[in-house]
Amino acid sequence: MSPIDLKGSVDPERSVDDRVRVLVADDHPIVRGGLIALLDTLDGLDVVGQVGTGREAVEAAVAHRPDVVVMDLRMPDLDGVEATRQIRERAPGVAVLVLTMFDEDALVEGALAAGARGYLLKGAESSEIERAIRTVASGDTVLSRSIAEHVLGRVTSVPVVASLGLTPREREVLELIARGLGNATIAARLQLSPKTVGNHISAIFTKLGVVTRAEAIVRAREAGLGAGGAR
Repeated sequence: MSPIDLKGSVDPERSVDDRVRVLVADDHPIVRGGLIALLDTLDGLDVVGQVGTGREAVEAAVAHRPDVVVMDLRMPDLDGVEATRQIRERAPGVAVLVLTMFDEDALVEGALAAGARGYLLKGAESSEIERAIRTVASGDTVLSRSIAEHVLGRVTSVPVVASLGLTPREREVLELIARGLGNATIAARLQLSPKTVGNHISAIFTKLGVVTRAEAIVRAREAGLGAGGAR
């Protein structure tokens, strides 16, 4: 097992200068080193650690709460899909961006169902990787073009709520979205903070394979949610 290499504790809340703190998880030292070298050249991104297995990724994410974990999928000890699921359960404020060379259906769908906020293929331009990291750190979802076409092309043939791994809380939030309620109203209704609602919505969008609220409402209503309208 490779050692966890961390550059210091990460505050659960974003820093005042809005810098994005990144943990890199990849089992190939050369690939991991190359990605870290790239990220170190980008303003506003701080690589705060690197790990070589899925289990180490979970341990580091839970203990140090980076803003983003850049996650490979094929890793020893614990694969990236299961590591993503555990991170989302144990450290829901930490966003996971998958960066992998694999685009098989099972891996894409498994990672999104596990709660990854982004999915990029290795070979993406540095500007695309930077944009993806900032996007998932802000609570939004990003997919490479080929992955987005894949997901959106398949989602209509899948029973949405039943198959994509929504938690009971995420289903509650989706129900209120489908009724046309805004984030502030949802937060008040469920007695959650606006930030927590935003995190749930980001996870929902990822699992449904959508990028806009309108698409989420369509998918939810196809699944029978929101029939009662706003109330």
